[in-house]
Order: sequence, then structure tokens, then C-alpha cells
Amino acid sequence: MKFTDGFWLVRDGYSLRHATHVQRAEFDSTSGTIRALVAPRVVENRGATLNIGTLNVALDSPLEGVVRIRVSHHTGGTPSLRYAVNEYSPSVSLEESEGEVRLTTGAVTARLKTGKSWGLDFSAAGKVFAEQSAKSLTIADAPDRARYIAAQISLKVGENVYGLGERFTSFIKNGQSIDIWNADGGTSSEQAYKNIPFYLTNEGYGVFVNHTGKVSFEVASEAVERVQFSAEGEDLEYLVIYGPTPREILEKYTALTGRAPALPAWSFGLWLSTSFVTDYDEKTVSQFIDEMAQEKIPLSVFHFDCFWMREYQWCDFQWDPRTFPDPEGMIARLKSKGLRISLWINPYIGQASPLFAEAKGLGYLLKRPDGSVWQWDLWQAGNAIVDFTNPDAREWFKAKLRPLLEMGVDCFKTDFGERIPTDVTYFNGANPEQMHNLYSQIYNETVWEVLQETKGKDAIVFARSAAPGGQKMPVHWGGDNTSSFESMAESLRGGLSLALSGFGYWSHDIGGFEGTPNPAVFKRWIAFGLLSSHSRLHGNESVRVPWSIDAESVDVTRRFATLKEELLPYIMKVAVEEVNALGTPMMRPMLVEFPEDRTAWFLDQQYMFGPDLLVAPVFTESGDVEFYLPQGTWTNFFSKERVEGGRWLKERHGFDSLPLYIREDFKYLTL
Repeated sequence: MKFTDGFWLVRDGYSLRHATHVQRAEFDSTSGTIRALVAPRVVENRGATLNIGTLNVALDSPLEGVVRIRVSHHTGGTPSLRYAVNEYSPSVSLEESEGEVRLTTGAVTARLKTGKSWGLDFSAAGKVFAEQSAKSLTIADAPDRARYIAAQISLKVGENVYGLGERFTSFIKNGQSIDIWNADGGTSSEQAYKNIPFYLTNEGYGVFVNHTGKVSFEVASEAVERVQFSAEGEDLEYLVIYGPTPREILEKYTALTGRAPALPAWSFGLWLSTSFVTDYDEKTVSQFIDEMAQEKIPLSVFHFDCFWMREYQWCDFQWDPRTFPDPEGMIARLKSKGLRISLWINPYIGQASPLFAEAKGLGYLLKRPDGSVWQWDLWQAGNAIVDFTNPDAREWFKAKLRPLLEMGVDCFKTDFGERIPTDVTYFNGANPEQMHNLYSQIYNETVWEVLQETKGKDAIVFARSAAPGGQKMPVHWGGDNTSSFESMAESLRGGLSLALSGFGYWSHDIGGFEGTPNPAVFKRWIAFGLLSSHSRLHGNESVRVPWSIDAESVDVTRRFATLKEELLPYIMKVAVEEVNALGTPMMRPMLVEFPEDRTAWFLDQQYMFGPDLLVAPVFTESGDVEFYLPQGTWTNFFSKERVEGGRWLKERHGFDSLPLYIREDFKYLTL
């Protein structure tokens, strides 16, 4: 949300009250908290305390090296919804001296001025790494009578901002205006399926805004020297997380919000889908699987999309008897070939589904304020939405999934969850604006829980939407991309941004979802897709079996699917020792491994696959690719040639290759 009109003026109809004069600051030694009462103007006498609002500001620490700031204006209403944060009760030091109070947690000291000019800064190792100065904490009243709390943190010269979820726009977020609002916008727009109000910078810290509603970030876009974040309501909570390295920032952020488990080995293999709206039956599916085996392409999971259920009835969780008269037998036959089975589901109930009347009668669907069921005709005719804030509705939804799991299904693709309306009422009375993003979390939690109950450590979903903490329920994929090199590159940007938002695993539709890829795009994407944490062949109106593209695509798919099988011991070690134990993503931007290398902070067309492997996907038909090798000696994975880094390289690759280099001081690989 932008409140100003240029540097000098306020937008028409808005009024801004900035934190200015700390009236008093008090210590609560029991909880390790500083509480301050802040006036929006300098108060020279008692009379000046009349007819003004105040801001209540509290500082504490949930984890060593993390400072939490809680700001509130009017406290008589219901507090804003927040994401769950783990509390570690670290040792905190509270100190006071002339003109300031200080809170120290680990290496970090937060210093709040107590004079007549607002100032809050954060320092470590003798250096201020982040600060809030004049006009950086604000009550904003809008023309429509809505109220917002806004905060700003200054940016230093050359400071870059990263993260904020799976965003397909520029990797460095400076200059962007970003709303944290889950949307079904595809990968070619500024909208995102996975919005995470957390960013980190190359100055050694991250910021997590713990608010489930729409948080608007102005990243050097309204005030170009600052990051501003704001949310509607009377309160705002944000956490400043010191690293100083990206690894350490992510380690602390995921300690607070949760980490991905170490997933089963089979999940890292190749997934093949029927594709979204294609026609298929058991014969079609068996032909796909048998031909993959004949071509010696290792296959791990087969996924049934959409039309395993009857049209208009999504979701009724029943196999369409016209095309699948014997689902139990079919699943047994497929699993005898060593495959796992995945099914597509979503949280919506079409009016033609037998479950619509059942859920309506039980009160399990979102309602309009007048008490009627919320419905529309987008997606499925008379579509309604399950209200997962109702515990009974959650158990009802789980009960519909259990028979499928008992039948032999191994996992679910939890599609959708973004188009959640705000003109609704929830069972638990929650603010619908603050439930919009949180909905995807509760939806995925519901499915994750039933999978854990039945599959234990083999539990896995394949989810599109997410919110903070969603990384605990992997895997997530990048949504609706298109069949082009440009979309392949934007998909990678989204994955790297999600990695810097605390998510350990990520996948994408190999070859692009929309359209049919030309052979060059498909083959280049195969190499990229099978050197991602999770790998899925999936399209919309056309299938992605490699022989449907061209003969060479079969050879390329075999080569890279086999390569990923060979890398599985390495992948599993990374999953256990880094993703799960430390919160370090499997696919990581170069800056995570090489924070001391200035060039690494700008790279978004290559990545590290675990700590040892550098991958540079090829985004051209010709095979020409330019990439950067950081300082040190690297080994070409294919040729075993040793190459000195600290420089850019240009190479040309056939479809059966790409730049893949092993780091000299490798941790898990062996040459």
C-alpha cells in the first residue's frame, strides 16, 4: 500500500501519524521484554497529550539472534491472525542508559531511542545492519476509513532484497511493489501462488512480517531508500533475523516457522502425469508406463490428474466408473510394476458432486454473510469451498481420502487453494481477509495429517499454494508455466525465490504446462527438471511422454532420469543433513553457498543443487550458455576436466548435456 505522493506529499484522503516521541519505556525482566509508549508528535507538556493516538511498541526475542517487534494502536478489538512461531526462550539482556534502552539476544542488540525523535536500530559485531529512523513506523488512515500499520527499514547503498515467496518477477526485488496475497496467476505475472512475508538481504539479516492477511511490501519503490511493509488493522508484528550469512538467516527463520522433513527416496524419482484435461483410461496409463519401461526410463510415481473423477463432480473422491471400472485392481497392477500412485484433488466441491448436499447439510462449506453457501461457476459449476476452520469438516474431508489410501494411493496433489473469497464467514469467526492466505495452510495440513496417519514417514503432498510454515508439508510445485525458454527461466526465478523463503524442496512442470513444447524447449527443460529436487512430466491439454515430442527426447529423458537415480545417495544426504536439519534448501541460489562473492548475489540462471553441484540450465536451442564459476577449482561432472573458477565461462552443449560442475571442497559427492 502506498501512502505518499512522491517524497513530500501524502496521497489525497490519507492521514499519517508517525511514531515520534517515546513517552516511556519499561522493562519486563520476567519475559525479557521492552514495552514503550510512543506518541505521534513531540509532547512538550501535559496538554499536548490530549487528542492524539499512541503506538504501543514491544521488543522481545523468540530465538537467539532474533528481535521481535510488536506494534499496536487500539487494542480493544480482536488481534490480527499470526502464523505459528516456535518459541525458544533465549537469554535476553535488557539495559538502559541516557537516551536509549537496549535489548540484546545472542550477537544482536536492538537499541530504541527514548528521546523526542524516533529511532530503532539493530547491530551485531559492532555494526548497525538495519535501522528504523524518522517516519518509519506509522498509523495510516485511508479515505475508506480503513486503518493500516506501516513500518519501514532503511536500505544501505548496494543492499539487495530477496525472497517474499515464489515470485516469477526479477530475482532481486528492489523497485517492486508486492502484495502478499495468494493468487492463481500463472508464472508469467506478478501474482504468486506462494506468498511469504519474509525477505532477506545481502546486509546479513532477514525480516519476517508475521501477519496472515494482505501485507503490502514497497521494496525501494515508494521510499527508494527503504523497504516498507504495511497491513490493514490495529497491530503489526515483525521479526528481524540476524545471520549474518544467508544459510544462518534461513536456519533461524526455519527454526521459527518449521523445516521440511527428510522425504522418502522414491519421491525424488521421475513423476509422470496423465496431464490436466487429456482423455485417458487404464489402457492409456498402462501404455505410458510400459513404454517408459521399454525405453529403460526409470519411473517412480504415476499421477492421475483431474479426470480420474467424473466431470462436474470435482471433488467427489470417486473414480469415474466409465473409464476406471476396477480402480483397486488397476492400482494393484500398477504398483506391481514398482510404482507409487498420486491423485489430484482440490478443496472445492462442485454442485453436481454428491458431496455438495452432504457438506451443505452438515455446515461444512464457506457461507456468505446472509448464511447461504458461497458459490460461483468458475472452475466447477456451482463451486463451493470446504471450511477447514471447522474441525468436523476437516475430519469429514480426511474420511473421504482414507478409502483411497486404503486402496493403495500413496499421495495427493493438493491443487488450488488460492481463489479464496473474502465475502464469506468462517466457522471459527475468523477475519476472512486474514484467512485468505492462511486457508492454503489449513487445507494442506488437513491432507498432510491424514497422509501421516496412514503413510508415516512416506507422507508427501504435491502442493501449489502455500503460506509461511508450508515448507513443513512438501513438496510444492511452480504452477502454470508455458512451453517456452522464457517461462523455463521465470520458473527457475520463482524456485530460487521460494528457496530464499524457507522452502526446502521445489518442482515445476517439465516442458511447460500451457501449450506443447517444441523439441528444443522440452529437451533443455528435461535436463533442468531432473536436476531439480523433484521432477514431474506434466502438461495441460497435451501429454509430456517424451516420445510424443521426438525420438531424441526419449534418449535425453533416459539419460537424465538415470543420472538422477545415480545421484540419489547424494540427494538423500542433503535432504537429511541440510534440508531437514538446517533448513537449507535442496536447490539453492548461488548466494547461499558463496555469500562472500559479490557476483553470486546477482545470479538467477544457475543454482547449486545441494552444496556440491553447480547447475546452469541451457535456455537456448543452439546450446549456447554463459555461466559463472565462483573462485576455486571445479570438475566438469561429465568430462572430469578440472577448471579454475572466479570467472564467467561460455560453452555450447548438445541436448544430452549442460554445465554441471562439482565443487572442489565437495561435502557429500565422491569423484
